[in-house]
Amino acid sequence: MASLETMLRKLRALMRSMGSAAVAFSGGSDSTLVAKLARDELGAKALAVTVDSPMYPASELTQARKIARMIGIDHVVIRVDPLGDKTFTSNPVDRCYLCKLDDLEHIRKVADERGLKEILDGSNADDPKDYRPGLRAKEELGVRSPLAEAGVGKDDVRRLSRMLELPTASKSSSPCLASRIPYGEAITREKLRMIEEAEEFLKGKGFEQVRVRVHGSMARIELSPKEIDRFLSSGMRLTVARKLRTLGFAYVSLDMEGYRMGSLNEVLDR
Repeated sequence: MASLETMLRKLRALMRSMGSAAVAFSGGSDSTLVAKLARDELGAKALAVTVDSPMYPASELTQARKIARMIGIDHVVIRVDPLGDKTFTSNPVDRCYLCKLDDLEHIRKVADERGLKEILDGSNADDPKDYRPGLRAKEELGVRSPLAEAGVGKDDVRRLSRMLELPTASKSSSPCLASRIPYGEAITREKLRMIEEAEEFLKGKGFEQVRVRVHGSMARIELSPKEIDRFLSSGMRLTVARKLRTLGFAYVSLDMEGYRMGSLNEVLDR
């Protein structure tokens, strides 16, 4: 296994070879590492671009702004709203492809206007292991993934982030809110609001790994297995149930298997 120093040197050399780049920047651990290296190696020829969309929690945009300032990278925020696309809101199996393609086309436009050669994202070497049709969009648009190209996986991202003293080293992933809605069930602004507010409430109660999946009028809560016992204490359980009902859910359930990435994709393998 390559040492952290070797991986970092490889990433820095790769970044310098880009010449200039716009980074698709969410403020997560992966894209923050890419943005940091882009700023270090490309200076003013690096730009972080964040998509402001109903697909992403408002708190994530606030954090992205703060992290970009800390890194010192030039940062722009663009508004993209896919809810006007009836194909997307019908929630087909390739919804991630449609959404990602829309986001990256807008980022490409910004890069072209600024004369930036490459579009970079934070995909790492472990990402293809899950069902991710969004990867197809980046391939079609020629988006490059320096972490994946350098063979850097998720654990490496966290170790490198700690080495570089980035605040996102231990940050949990936060995929788009539509990923909480089963394929075929319509994506609406109201459902996205309910999911966002429910997850923010649970995080405010100290739960770190949270997903609120929507099944019709029912919320299915996924938590880290180590946090389930605390949730099941009578006071917390009832507090959460009452709060989520005020947000519009008729029923509130807890997934006893706990959080797992892409759990709604499990039905695709059956």
